[in-house]
Amino acid sequence: MIERSEQTVSSSARKGLGDGGLIIAVTSGEPAGIGPDICLSLAERRFPARLVILGDRGLLEERARRLGRGMAGLEIRHVPLRNSVMAGRLDPANARYVLDLLDAALAGCRSGEYAALVTAPVHKGVINDAGIPFTGHTEYLAEQTGTPRVVMMLAGAGLHVALATTHLPLKDVSAAITQDDLETTIRILHADLRTKFGFAHPRILIAGLNPHAGEGGHLGREEIEVIGPVLDKLRKEGMELVGPLPADTLFTKTVLAGSHAQLAMYHDQGLTVLKYAAFDEGINVTLGLPIIRTSVDHGTALDLAGTGKASPTSLFAAVNAAIDMAKRRAAA
Repeated sequence: MIERSEQTVSSSARKGLGDGGLIIAVTSGEPAGIGPDICLSLAERRFPARLVILGDRGLLEERARRLGRGMAGLEIRHVPLRNSVMAGRLDPANARYVLDLLDAALAGCRSGEYAALVTAPVHKGVINDAGIPFTGHTEYLAEQTGTPRVVMMLAGAGLHVALATTHLPLKDVSAAITQDDLETTIRILHADLRTKFGFAHPRILIAGLNPHAGEGGHLGREEIEVIGPVLDKLRKEGMELVGPLPADTLFTKTVLAGSHAQLAMYHDQGLTVLKYAAFDEGINVTLGLPIIRTSVDHGTALDLAGTGKASPTSLFAAVNAAIDMAKRRAAA
């Protein structure tokens, strides 16, 4: 059990000077989950930037003792828990702490103290149980930065899968895909593939919404009335967009060849494939924000918290991706 403590920020964190001039903020996420565990694993690797882990120092020290790990080489920005913590046991009293981590990291990114933000997993349910409406990191960061539209993309195993809609019930997906929204999504995706990922001329595969991409209108008309017209408009501007394609064949090797990204119409249409191909190494990237943000592509795994069985591979990949994007931005 970890008790409360007061918030402090090291003087070195205020200087904003790291290896290569980059300081990356890493939020430790839900305190009862594996976020603290995998953040401790960052001590096992050397990265071409300075990492600052945001979290309760006492929590991290207790978790390190439990796992038999040291903390040498880790830089901690202490943000205090709101209540005591037991590994694997959610507590709505600490929901505000989870958002405190995000708010502190976001403030540092916006001020220029941090070059990018990497997030460990949070638990949406317990935050909502605390009476705080919360649908996910993506939506929260968009709201806090005043960004009218962001795009969720997961990457791994050579795939860059973006989503036209995110955390919606399936029954609401069709109505949410409008020509204006889809056009905005594709513009954000195209722009960030160039600026954040370095693809000078992105080739993007676009999935249809319906089986067989609507079968010429026999299985739905969204491809004809919404998706197709948007693609035609953007192609005239020079974008290389392929589709709308049947989602059941879009992710085959032959179709994927030569593409830089794939746009799915809803969450499970794209992310089931991505997580099958790269669950341990996949990352989440929020496109369209004024800051760089990457994340692990998995959840809090409460049953693994404090056991030493949680894999840090996705976190390592998220950190490396954030560093690459920050370097590319700095060089632009």
